[in-house]
Amino acid sequence: MQQATISQWVIYGLGFLAQGFFSLRILVQWIMSEKAKKVVSPTIFWVFSIAGSYLFFIYGWLRNDFAIMFGQVISYYIYIWNLKIKGAWDVIRTDKNDSGAESAVAAKGIKVPAPQYWRPALLAILVVTPVIGIGYILSDWQTFNAQYFHNESIPSLLVVYGSLGQIVFTLRFIYQFVYSKRRHDSRLPAGFWIISLAGSAIIVSYAFIRHDPVLALGQSIGFISYSRNLVILRKAIKKEQGESANSAE
Repeated sequence: MQQATISQWVIYGLGFLAQGFFSLRILVQWIMSEKAKKVVSPTIFWVFSIAGSYLFFIYGWLRNDFAIMFGQVISYYIYIWNLKIKGAWDVIRTDKNDSGAESAVAAKGIKVPAPQYWRPALLAILVVTPVIGIGYILSDWQTFNAQYFHNESIPSLLVVYGSLGQIVFTLRFIYQFVYSKRRHDSRLPAGFWIISLAGSAIIVSYAFIRHDPVLALGQSIGFISYSRNLVILRKAIKKEQGESANSAE
């Protein structure tokens, strides 16, 4: 786990790239929700989520920041589940020669591209990489424990506080997963945005204590979108209630 040769600028660049994906997902989702006048869960939101999470896990490892790594591992596979339920994951996985799988994907209105040799490799990289990362950590647990939990530059209480923020922030995706699974559809309910605001507040304060501009900037941008989605959701509910009342009359 020797990271002294890696420039801090390269590490921050990786972190900002990851946050760029996270910010893009929120921005695109916000714009699409404004146009639809209701909160939507577009496929591109989950694609950007996987890209950002993948890079941000690496950033957390290079920064010796367990709180960041912990949060990304939990939510990563929830992103994949959302892509799967929307049919996008099957587009990558499905082969044209598999007529049954192709029909299932086509039924969702998604065009299946011609087979590509890179698709199995991409699937393997996306699914296996976090497992390999965790396995690497466990294989050298003493070194990992010393670097991440007994690091003089990061007090233990601060690690706990940062991990708490990541847990709260990650809970939004666990909540979203349970909520969506019960409805057999990928959705972003009000609880998701409320938990986002709470977790983001903790992470921003943690970022200021850690002097981490990547975390501070990335989470600060999200505040506006989280709040706006709650407003859009509230207006959509009022509109539906009004339409229901009119139809009942």
